[in-house]
Amino acid sequence: MNIGLARFKRPLLYVMGPGYVIAGILHFVVPELYVQIIPPILPAPLALVYLSGVAEIAVGIGVLIPRTRRYAAWATIALLVAIFPANVYMATSMVAVEGIGGGDPSAAARWGRLPLQGVLILWAYWYTDADSGS
Repeated sequence: MNIGLARFKRPLLYVMGPGYVIAGILHFVVPELYVQIIPPILPAPLALVYLSGVAEIAVGIGVLIPRTRRYAAWATIALLVAIFPANVYMATSMVAVEGIGGGDPSAAARWGRLPLQGVLILWAYWYTDADSGS
């Protein structure tokens, strides 16, 4: 690992963990925001929103605990892959997404979420090595 980036690894962990916890809580606070972007081919959109909210809270807490960090980081990657279809659907459909922030995100914001998923996966992958447990 680049020694320059290594000094940010621990501080960024304390951004990542709470970030997922907050995102997960939002699934329960404003579930209708997330239901809108579930592809119609998937069953039980509200249940999927709640399930993904629980998963986000779990991985957010898990990465903060040294003993579970590696597993939680791998689970974060799996979660990001699992929710990717919702991001694709949001980018490619004409569904109006309204909720937090007051309005429908721009096309740039919708499409920008797709490469952001790759960045988030790489960020989680950073914590999958054996050194991340300590």
